[in-house]
Amino acid sequence: MKLKHLLVPLLILVLSCGTKKTALTDITESTELNALSEELLERIRNSEETQSIEKRIAALDFNVLDTTLKSDAQKYTFWLNIYNAYIQLILKEHPEYYEDRGTFFSKEQIKIAGETVSFETIEHGILRKSQWDLGLGYIRKWFPGKFERKLRVAKRDYRVHFALNCGAKDCPPVAIYTPSKVNQQLKKGTQKYLTATTDYDKNTNTANVTSLFSWFRGDFGGKKGTKKILKEHKLIPQKKVDLKYKNYDWTLALDNFIDL
Repeated sequence: MKLKHLLVPLLILVLSCGTKKTALTDITESTELNALSEELLERIRNSEETQSIEKRIAALDFNVLDTTLKSDAQKYTFWLNIYNAYIQLILKEHPEYYEDRGTFFSKEQIKIAGETVSFETIEHGILRKSQWDLGLGYIRKWFPGKFERKLRVAKRDYRVHFALNCGAKDCPPVAIYTPSKVNQQLKKGTQKYLTATTDYDKNTNTANVTSLFSWFRGDFGGKKGTKKILKEHKLIPQKKVDLKYKNYDWTLALDNFIDL
């Protein structure tokens, strides 16, 4: 009798553990995180309801987020879409937040996978692989938190600077990225943004460029790297040119979408 009493709860425990494991597997396989981020932006673009998707994103399991976004293509896609989406959502509801941009970008206000994160964490921690926000692209964070350590990209790509929309008039327009096309989308978006923001004066041999090249100079390989990028995009005739950084227009300008 004692043996039977011991076997029953043991059997229930084994079956219960097996059920939980199966459920977690089902969630991992069925959760299309990139599609979710794309749908969120699509709804914003079409002025449709977004709260149901926001709730799903907030309720995501961290481990699912970690194991589902495996490649950099998936990570860049998801986090670019999330960043750009929440810029639109939050600033449409609270445009006054933009009056203190420093506080706005550093404030933890995006609910995702049981955490509340800031725009800085997504931009500098995940998309720029734990770069110090004031390090000009040359200094990494010493002690990044678990959230960004586990979820950040494996390799930095300077083109994210021409894909992140921070809400300002001079920001790149918002595109909806997909993993299968993200590389070509970033390539196309970079060309469009640099063409629109770069002016070359042949009389002075000076290229007037976006301030992004100055703020994140390390991401671009310094001035030498910047000139190489401009030359590759056929915006300057040679690499031996002077660079002049334009003033950035921080006027709030939302709903600036583009198809790439």
